[in-house]
Amino acid sequence: MDPAVIGARLASSAVAPLIKKLFVTEGPGAGMVDKPVRISGLVSFKGEKRTLTEKDLHKLASELVRRALRSAGPEERPIPADEELAVADALARTLHALGDLDMDDIQLVLIGHQALAGRLRSLSGAWNPSGNLSADATTLYSGLLNTACLHILHFFTQRSTFVTRTLVEQSGRLGDLIAKMDVLIERVPRQSAQDAAFEHRYAEHIGRKHGRLTIYGLDLNHTREWPLDTAYLTLRADPTDGLQQAAAPAEQALAGHHRVLLRGVAGSGKTTLVQWLAVCAAQQDVNGRMDYLIGRVPFVIPLRTVTRNGGDLPTPGEFLAAVGCPVAGAQPPGWADQVLAAGRGLLLIDGIDEIPDQDRERTRRWLRDLVEAFPGNLWLVTSRPSAVREDWLAADGFTELSLSPMSRDDVAAFIQRWHTAADADPSYEQALLTAVRTKQDLGRLATNPLMCGLICALHRERRGYLPHGRAELYDAALSMLLERRDRERDMHTTEAIQLTKEPQIQLLQKLAYWMIRNGRSEMAQQDAVELLTSALPSMPHIAAQGSPPEIFRHLLLRSGLLREPTPGSVDFIHRTFQDYLGAKAAVEERDFDYLIANAHLDQWADVIRLAVAHARPAERARILTGLLEAEAKQDDPQLSIRHTLLAAACLEHATELDPAVRAEVTARTAAHLPPRDNQQARDLAEIGPMVLDLLPGPEELSDAEAKAIVVTATRIGTDAAIPVLARFREHPSLDVRRQLAWSWHRFDTERYAEEIIARLPAESLFFTAMNLEHLRVLHALGGRERLQLLSAESPGDIVRNVDRDRLEQLWLSEDYASMSDFGWLSVFPRLRTLYLMHPPDEQGILATAPPAVKVIAGPADAPSREA
Repeated sequence: MDPAVIGARLASSAVAPLIKKLFVTEGPGAGMVDKPVRISGLVSFKGEKRTLTEKDLHKLASELVRRALRSAGPEERPIPADEELAVADALARTLHALGDLDMDDIQLVLIGHQALAGRLRSLSGAWNPSGNLSADATTLYSGLLNTACLHILHFFTQRSTFVTRTLVEQSGRLGDLIAKMDVLIERVPRQSAQDAAFEHRYAEHIGRKHGRLTIYGLDLNHTREWPLDTAYLTLRADPTDGLQQAAAPAEQALAGHHRVLLRGVAGSGKTTLVQWLAVCAAQQDVNGRMDYLIGRVPFVIPLRTVTRNGGDLPTPGEFLAAVGCPVAGAQPPGWADQVLAAGRGLLLIDGIDEIPDQDRERTRRWLRDLVEAFPGNLWLVTSRPSAVREDWLAADGFTELSLSPMSRDDVAAFIQRWHTAADADPSYEQALLTAVRTKQDLGRLATNPLMCGLICALHRERRGYLPHGRAELYDAALSMLLERRDRERDMHTTEAIQLTKEPQIQLLQKLAYWMIRNGRSEMAQQDAVELLTSALPSMPHIAAQGSPPEIFRHLLLRSGLLREPTPGSVDFIHRTFQDYLGAKAAVEERDFDYLIANAHLDQWADVIRLAVAHARPAERARILTGLLEAEAKQDDPQLSIRHTLLAAACLEHATELDPAVRAEVTARTAAHLPPRDNQQARDLAEIGPMVLDLLPGPEELSDAEAKAIVVTATRIGTDAAIPVLARFREHPSLDVRRQLAWSWHRFDTERYAEEIIARLPAESLFFTAMNLEHLRVLHALGGRERLQLLSAESPGDIVRNVDRDRLEQLWLSEDYASMSDFGWLSVFPRLRTLYLMHPPDEQGILATAPPAVKVIAGPADAPSREA
C-alpha cells in the first residue's frame, strides 16, 4: 500500500484515544475561562503536573505507527520492520514540540492541520525530523503527522472552553470589523451613483496596472513581470534626522506621518513600494497595520511621465490623463477634486530624481500648492538620495525617511519569492541561497531588490550557474545600471547630458582608482569635479554636453553607482564596484608594479584579483610573476605566504595564462596547502577570507590535515566558512568533530546549528555549549548524550534546557567551582558521569550528587577546546 494513504485510512476510533492522552483533562470550572489557553499549558508531558512522561510519548507514537501499519495489512506493509522504530521516534520528537507552541487553541484551529504540522516540524529543531528515513518512511511519517494534527484540532473544538472563547473571539472580530466600517463611512461621504461606479472601475484598473512587478535592465529572454503580491518584499525605512529611532516597515511610513519624502538608492524598491501602496488602497486589502488606507483613493504620479513634454504640471482633474490612464475619459466632472477635498487621497509622487534639475523647483511649488489646497490627504514623494537637498520639503510638513539596505533574511526572502513568482526550478533557489550566503562578492552585491533581481535572473538564465568570475557578474550589473535600465523605463529626459555605458565607466573608474590609491572609501565632491576636469579634454564628445560639475552631477544622479553619504562628499554604493572599476583603471594605466607593491595590504587584495580579470594574458603573467617574486623578498613569513596565496586566488580570474606561470603558482601554493598542524592553520587564518576558496575537501587528507583545515576555517569565522566546514561534519576523526563542536560560538547560532551541529555524529562527542542559547538550540535538536558547558548557567536553566531522558555525561567548566549542591542532577535519569574542573568537596559535590552519578573532579583536559 502507498504509505501516503495509510494515515488517512486510520479510523478516528484508532487515533482519537491516543491523541487525547497528549493533553490534560479539563478541570471543574473550565467552561468559565475566557482567555486563550496556550498549548504549552495543555500538554500532559510538560509542567509540574505531567501525566505523560516523554517515554510514554514515545510509546504513544509507536502505537500510532503500529496501528497504521496494521490497518495496511500484512501483505501491503510499506516499510521494513527495522524502520518502524525510526518513524515512531521522528513522530514522537515532532509531537513533543506541542509543548513549545506559543499559540492558543483558537489560533491553531484557524491555521488548519497542515499548517500545524509544518509548525511542529519547524519547532522540533533546525533539522528535519525525517531526515534519516527512507523515502517511504518519510512519506508515512508525514501522513501520520498530518492525521495526528487533524485529530488534535478536532480535540480542541470539543473542549467546553473552546466554544466559550470562540464566541468571544468572534465578537472581537466583529467589533474590529465594525470599527473599520465606521472609518470607511467617515472617510467616504455620500456619492452619486456615477462617482461610485467610476471609483470602482478606477480601483480595478489600479489593481491590474500596478499589480505586477517589473524588473528593468535584465538581459533575459524570460518574462520580467511577476504578480506583485507574490514578489513584494517588506523593506524598512530609517529616519534621516540623526535621532536613534528604530527602522519601521516602509509600507507603514504613512501610518504615522501624513507627508513623507522617501529617499533610496537606485533599485532600492521605491517604485515597488509605490505600487504596493496603490494596489492595497485600491483593493482595500489591508490589515491592522495598514488601516490608514481604508477608504483612500490612490493617485500614482510618476514625475518622469508628467514632465516629459515640459508642460505645466497637472491639476487634480488632470491627474489621470497626465499619466495616460485609459479610464480618464470616463471620469465624472469634479470627481478628483471631491476626493481630495474630503481628505481621501493617497498621492504617490514617484521620482523627483528622474526629472531635470530645472524642473525640480517648479515641482516643489506645485506640491506646496496642492498640499495647501487639499489638507488631510496622504502624500509620499520618492527620490534618490542626492537629487534634492536635505529638508527639501521640510517647510511643507514632510518627514524624511530612507530605505534601509536589505538584511540577510531579506535577501533570502527575496530569492525565495523571486523563484516562486518566476516559477523557477526549486533547485536553482536552494543553490543560489547557498551561493549568496557563502560567496562574499555576491553577498556584497545583494543589498537591494534590483541587484538581487539581477543575480536571480542571471543564475536562472545560466541554468543554475552564475558567471565563472566576478568580473562578468559586475559587468552585467554595470550594463543594467548604466544603460539598459533607464532606456527600458522610457527615461527620455530633456536633459542635455546623455551618456552611454562606456563613457560613464571611463569617468567612474578614474574616481574609483583615486579613492583606492589614496586609501579612501569616499572623496570630496570638489576633488571628483577636478578629476573630471582633467579627464574631459580627452573626451570632447562628452565635454561638449556640459561642464565638469554638470557631468559629475549627472553621474551622481543617474549612474546608480554613486551616492552622497554626507553633503559635499561622494562614494560608491558598493565597495566592490569601486574595486572593480579601480582595477580596470590600474590595468589601463599599466600600474602593475604599484599593484604588486601594495599586495601586503588587505584592501588591495580584491583590486589585484580583479586586475587579473581585466588584464590580457601577458599582463596577467606579469602580475602573478611579480607576486611570486615579491614573496621571495619578504622577511616576514606571514607576508610571504600571503603573496603566494593571493597569486593562487588570482588563478580563478586568469582564464588564459602562460602554462608555466600557472604551474609555478600551483607548485608554490602546495607548500602551504593543506596546512599540516594547528600553527600553520592559525597562520593561514590570519590572511583572511580569501583563503577559504583555496582550502581542499577531506578527500585524501590525513586526520591532522583535516583538523588543521577545520581550524583555519573556524578561525576565519565568517559565514562563508560554513560550506567549507560542512564538508568535514561526518569526518571519522573525533578531533575534527571536536573542533567543529567547539567553534559554534564563532558563527551565527541558528545557521551553524542547522548546517553543522545538527549533522555531527554524536558518537563519543561532547557538544559544547558556550551560552544558554546554545543549550536551547541543542534541546530543540532533541538533546545530546554528552554536553560540555562553558558558561555558568543556573541549575534551573540547565534543567529546563537539557533533554532529561538523553543526557549521560556532563562536563562543567571551572565557572561552576562555587556550586556545592548538585542534587538537581537527579532529574536526569540516564546521567552516569559528571566531570568537574575543580577538586572534589566531600561535603558538597560527592554528598549531594545522585548515587548513580560518578563524579570525576579536578584539573582535566576539556573534551573540546580551542585549537
